[in-house]
Amino acid sequence: MVHDNKVVSFSGQKPPARFSLPASLVRLRDASGQSLKSVLASFFDRADDALFELADRAGTNLDQTAYFDAMRELRLRRKAMVVSILQYVSQAFNEIGRFQPQQSARSLDEVDEDSLSLVDHSQLEQQVAVDNLINKLRNRYTEQIRLLTVRVGHLVPGIELKDAQMPLSPEIICGGVAEACADLDIDIRAKLVVLKLFDRLLADTLGDFYKEANRTLITEGVMPDMKRPPTGKVPSRSGQRGSGDSSVPTSARGQADSPSESQGMSQSQATFSELSALLHRGESNSVTGGSPVGESYIDTDRLMARLTEAQSSSRQWGYGTVVPLNEQLQPILRSGDGNSLSVGQVDSDVINLVSMLFDFILEDRQLHPVMKALIGRLQIPVLKVALSDKNFFNRGGHPVRKLLNELALSAIGWTEKKVGQRDPLRDKIESVVDRVLSEFTTNVSLFEELLKDFSHFMDLDRRRRELVEQRLRDAEEGRARQERASQAAEGLVQELTEQRDLPEPVAGLLSEAWTRYLQWVVLREGEDSDRWQHARNLTEQLVWSVDPRPVTDTTRADLLRAIPAIVDDLRKALQEISWDPFATDAAIRDLELAHVDVFQRLVTAPSRPESPPEPEDLPDAEPTSEQPIEPPVAVPAAEDAVKATPLPAEPEEPAVVVRETPAQGGADTEAASVSPEWLQKAESLRVGSWIELTRDETRVRCKLAAFIKATGKYIFVNRSGAKVAEYLRQELAADMEAGNISMLDDGLIFDRALESIIDNLRNSRKD
Repeated sequence: MVHDNKVVSFSGQKPPARFSLPASLVRLRDASGQSLKSVLASFFDRADDALFELADRAGTNLDQTAYFDAMRELRLRRKAMVVSILQYVSQAFNEIGRFQPQQSARSLDEVDEDSLSLVDHSQLEQQVAVDNLINKLRNRYTEQIRLLTVRVGHLVPGIELKDAQMPLSPEIICGGVAEACADLDIDIRAKLVVLKLFDRLLADTLGDFYKEANRTLITEGVMPDMKRPPTGKVPSRSGQRGSGDSSVPTSARGQADSPSESQGMSQSQATFSELSALLHRGESNSVTGGSPVGESYIDTDRLMARLTEAQSSSRQWGYGTVVPLNEQLQPILRSGDGNSLSVGQVDSDVINLVSMLFDFILEDRQLHPVMKALIGRLQIPVLKVALSDKNFFNRGGHPVRKLLNELALSAIGWTEKKVGQRDPLRDKIESVVDRVLSEFTTNVSLFEELLKDFSHFMDLDRRRRELVEQRLRDAEEGRARQERASQAAEGLVQELTEQRDLPEPVAGLLSEAWTRYLQWVVLREGEDSDRWQHARNLTEQLVWSVDPRPVTDTTRADLLRAIPAIVDDLRKALQEISWDPFATDAAIRDLELAHVDVFQRLVTAPSRPESPPEPEDLPDAEPTSEQPIEPPVAVPAAEDAVKATPLPAEPEEPAVVVRETPAQGGADTEAASVSPEWLQKAESLRVGSWIELTRDETRVRCKLAAFIKATGKYIFVNRSGAKVAEYLRQELAADMEAGNISMLDDGLIFDRALESIIDNLRNSRKD
């Protein structure tokens, strides 16, 4: 066979080596594809109704045409767009780690100003719309996205996977949306309408999509016990292992003291035999001692019966009282005549390990003493579980372990309420503990029932707090935009009125009504818009009309031509923000009087044969004929856009602001004395991290709810979602360096306790 130069023969050739996607990721890709397909189908149904409603309520023919164009194009392109988005997401799976999302995932702050001029205006508007959707998704579903990213990264340990490269990340999904919308045969106005609909409709439905994706990986056994994303870097494959992960070498599981990789695995998944071996090699003293001669022996069944009899005794403890396990066991391990009873070696090891676990939990500074006391009452029930099931120590999905982790996680930000004040979380934890003490014998299904009920309670509570926090974030972002708009407006007025002699009424107009209009322009269209440039030019003309400098032979003629247009544009601008019509008329009259004074001064002033001003210094107004002024048209939403800022819901408990942001100058001075190490730590603080603030010997626990980029503020809230503190980066770093802020570890408490035990036993053996 003669081969053409353009024909390649594959005979005898091996296919190029390619990355094989793990089976769990294949199932996630297929399941998420079906889920995303359902989400998109729901979106298109809702989008059609929404566009028709928008068209019906459109104020102008142009708007109505844009809505109808978008509706028609979506109907025609629906199937093609769904296929395009699904193919985009599937490609991110198949090329995991190598696939780069489109530029929409790139922050505008990272774009060079010079390159912006090379981007088509419509493309830039679409990019901004997609960026806004990405930011909204990341802010709204931070925890679920982070959990999914950690689990996906856990399945591909050899690949450096950035957050934006996670196949179901907001950058990937929104990149698919942007690519699908790019093919729509409509103008940019209608295309932005479609993107806004994605913003409004799609963002509200992706929460369940991310939860379902996490559940798919949990079903596959990928890190099933992880309820919160880790506080630091994403854990490596050896740091935490799902029960269904078969890729870890078998030899690593049988070594209690192997270096690096197997050591990391055994930290969270050590078997009872490994722990027992470490316990004896470390020469730890048993709480039951050995088996001295003359002591009576008690077998496991009799020990379990005695533990059940003594189980409810902890319900009689005083408020905040914690009795160590070895003290609770002393009367149990005595016979009727007062002699000590000995237990078998295995039972003795179990007792030692459970005692060490609760020693760690009860000494953990993350927990409030009241919560320690409540969890401490579970020592005997947990001991009974460990005695009857030796896999308790290495089974990550054990319901008892999961319940302990959930109780500790829920209590990390808890603070004691005042006497008589309702405390739903404490009441719920007390009810869980009471049911265990009164009902548990040997049936572990009770813990499964309690875990399910408590998780449901915490999901409802978490949803309520997320709503409160979202309102707080929206309020802070709105306040930041308002501050930025105020600074821009006031800065412009101050810049143009410096070295100018303005009549008092005109100065008042500029500082009040006109500054409000400038703020409105910034909030609505930004400082880079044509509208802002027009407002700036009008401000210059207004100032020049009451204080024309320099005065030349043509100044009077220039004023006569420009003043009618200035007054007319001023009136229209104030009408746009629904400024009081009577106040507007009064301001116009004051301005006309000021213009009369200017003309009188020009008549009496000596003529200056100076060169006329440059063209850019003259107003570009054309002479206009005097026309009757239309009555002002009210735009109710306009003033609200300037004044209104959403407020957070009233919290369950009063919010105490621990620190307010000082003047910028003080912050700069403070920053000079903060080391770069602490500045970097403050910058790396993630949203959702819990900290403990110390002020005047008062400790307040709160978490980072939001970082407001516009102002550089870190906003901290208590467990109820109410704001308790706000910091600039320099202030945060300074307080961290001074020890006034300490980080709280919100990792799984049982796993942390087990890791601590293993470390201590290893260190004691080395010593």
